[in-house]
Amino acid sequence: MTLKFIFDRVMAFAGLLLLWPVLLVIGILIKIRMPDGPVIFRQQRVGRYGRLFTMYKFRSMEAGQEGSSVSVAGESRITPLGAVLRRYKLDELPELWNVLIGDMSFVGPRPDVPGYADELRGEASAILKLRPGITGPASLKYRDEEEILASMPEPKEYNDNVIFPDKVRINLYYLSHYSFASDIKIIFCTILGKRMQYAGETI
Repeated sequence: MTLKFIFDRVMAFAGLLLLWPVLLVIGILIKIRMPDGPVIFRQQRVGRYGRLFTMYKFRSMEAGQEGSSVSVAGESRITPLGAVLRRYKLDELPELWNVLIGDMSFVGPRPDVPGYADELRGEASAILKLRPGITGPASLKYRDEEEILASMPEPKEYNDNVIFPDKVRINLYYLSHYSFASDIKIIFCTILGKRMQYAGETI
């Protein structure tokens, strides 16, 4: 995965260099519309080999309301500006820094809070060999995850018993069938909001 390693760092640096005006504008908007807290949200996530790292995102919730392991669309703690940022994935732009410093990759399993990936056992724990990603095949399949969870009577139970196990299955397939060409296709589908065929299904 040497090519993946080089691609991640070069493109993360280029992304930060090109997108800094966008990052600045979003930061100013957050400070104006949500002045009661920081611009950047920091949270400990489980990284490669189960090591914890600090993930950076633009804050999308009311100050003091972040931290739940499961978020659903329409929650009162998500601000109107935060909802827009989350809808277009703009809240995740600061993760380019995580990619640049090697905590994350562009493509891989989404980094979980402690209590999920770090508790996987047996074959499933092999997922921890991967750097977590900004996007990935499981992220594409569950791009509407917050809306799905919002429609469920018990969102956390549905996440734990249905969505999370399915993400584990998809991420194990990604680990054993990795290709750089597939990574590029996943990135383009993420940016363009397109579907693709992967592991015998449409994601």
